[in-house]
Amino acid sequence: MIISTKPLSRKIWQNLNLVKILGKEAKVFSTLAQMKPEPIDENNSIEKETNEELTPFTNYRFIYPEFLPDPNPLYRNPMREKLERMDMLARRSVLNIPEFYVGSILGVTYSEPHAPGKVNRFVGICILREGTGLNSTFILRNVINGEGVEVRYNLYDPTIQKIDCLKLEKRLDNELLYLRDAPLEYSTFPFDMEADVQPPGFVPLNDIKVPLNPQPWLEKWERKNLKGIRDLVLNAKRIKKAAAAAKPWEKYDLMKIYRQTIPEEEQIEIFSEVHTDLRQLEIQKNTFKRKNMFAKPKKTV
Repeated sequence: MIISTKPLSRKIWQNLNLVKILGKEAKVFSTLAQMKPEPIDENNSIEKETNEELTPFTNYRFIYPEFLPDPNPLYRNPMREKLERMDMLARRSVLNIPEFYVGSILGVTYSEPHAPGKVNRFVGICILREGTGLNSTFILRNVINGEGVEVRYNLYDPTIQKIDCLKLEKRLDNELLYLRDAPLEYSTFPFDMEADVQPPGFVPLNDIKVPLNPQPWLEKWERKNLKGIRDLVLNAKRIKKAAAAAKPWEKYDLMKIYRQTIPEEEQIEIFSEVHTDLRQLEIQKNTFKRKNMFAKPKKTV
């Protein structure tokens, strides 16, 4: 009896390939295998590229925080949120809204019926960014004639004609409202300030610490655990009250953190809907930045 070796070898190779496939799937879905560092292999380079392409919008929650809805379930409405995201994308296709954070210096040009030329421009540092959807707002602060002036803008206001990010940077805190009680020199910026063009994908961190003016202050800043304040002069009574009002255990309260944030699965679902449109807008912004970086300087007479 003669047995051919070709079908046997073919079955053996099929079984070996099946074992390899199952081994690769186990690495993808098992949590223990992901925790162990894997050696770099040329054969696995394709798999790593595909895994990176599955989550290309991991940083979108920082660049576009207004696309995330309010975490409070009382204000949630999926249909309204989806319609708002469509309106936001339509507005962004007309108005170039640059990437900015709290601490960035912006110049906003908006239509003003009582201004000469019906157009006005305000330059200032962003001290607060809040709100979600079409209700997202930001506050700019500057000093004019020795007085602090603050203007609140709706990010998707149709009266805004242009938004320029003159200096892109981050600060140590998520809000800079304490600049109201700081010396005016930390909030003073010239209106003819030239834009500091940064390479795409680079956001510098300004770790400056601002001193505050003598009391009284507008708020009790010592109770907010701020990192950008230095030289706080407090009496013993105020220090005791601040220590009594402190709640250091809140950063370990997982349920409170969960109620104040949007789950990661829902963030991925939201940004997957608008990923293609936002990606096209990012490509246009990057080409525009490169043109500005390599633009030839004009001759001045």
